[in-house]
Amino acid sequence: MNITKQDILNASILIVDDQEANVALLETLLSDAGYTNVSSTMNPTEVGSLYRKNSYDLILLDLQMPEMDGFQVMECLKVNMENDYLPVIVLTAQPGHKLRALECGAKDFISKPIDVVEVKTRIHNMLEVRLLYKKMADYNRLLEETVQERTAELRESEARFRSLTELASDWYWEQDENGKFTKVSGPVLEMLGIQVDSFSDNELDTYSTNNKELTGWNEDERRELQEIIAARQPFIDFSFSRTTPTGERNFYRVSGTPMFDHTSRFIGYRGIGIQCKEMP
Repeated sequence: MNITKQDILNASILIVDDQEANVALLETLLSDAGYTNVSSTMNPTEVGSLYRKNSYDLILLDLQMPEMDGFQVMECLKVNMENDYLPVIVLTAQPGHKLRALECGAKDFISKPIDVVEVKTRIHNMLEVRLLYKKMADYNRLLEETVQERTAELRESEARFRSLTELASDWYWEQDENGKFTKVSGPVLEMLGIQVDSFSDNELDTYSTNNKELTGWNEDERRELQEIIAARQPFIDFSFSRTTPTGERNFYRVSGTPMFDHTSRFIGYRGIGIQCKEMP
């Protein structure tokens, strides 16, 4: 994010002074220094509209002007700006005006009578900072747009993924890091016959119907799945079964993968499940 010498020399500069001699002096000084995009006005009331149209990189502003002084011009500019950065260097022969100008938002000042070396140095430094500021703002805007685009793409991809998994399975599920379900789609509750809290807690041992607790889950299968989840390992087509109160044995296959955030912190599992006619 470097600013080149040519970037600085191509920057747009507006000179605002009611004295024609002062305008001519500054225009000549800037031209001799190699600046290529310099304009001027002797009418301070035009500055607001000119800035809205051209968004200058730098305004060289005289403070002592009739009809509208430099302080009033800066207040007008604040109304017309899209951000809070006022790209103004004030020109003044009054030492007492310098602090007030800075308090009004000016970024620097040049003392009158003008010293050529001082003017060139302050203008160069000011433009370098200003162009860096603009480039950073453009970069942040691009970054924000990129993040929004990637977020939209991620949401679309996630929606497609869920649609595909729902087509290829009987249910889709997600758990948080504590093993609690956060998302379930499909008839999982009806198929499993229980209100599931976690594949790894005691709810898999029992289910409740009409306040009567019934068993039916295979303890060895439950323990094996617990060990896989505790190790944060993915699993594919893990088979388990459940015997209903009527004696019917139902078979299922479930697949899952652990999820991690951008800091590699474990945040849960996601996966799919299907009911089988018999144990694979």
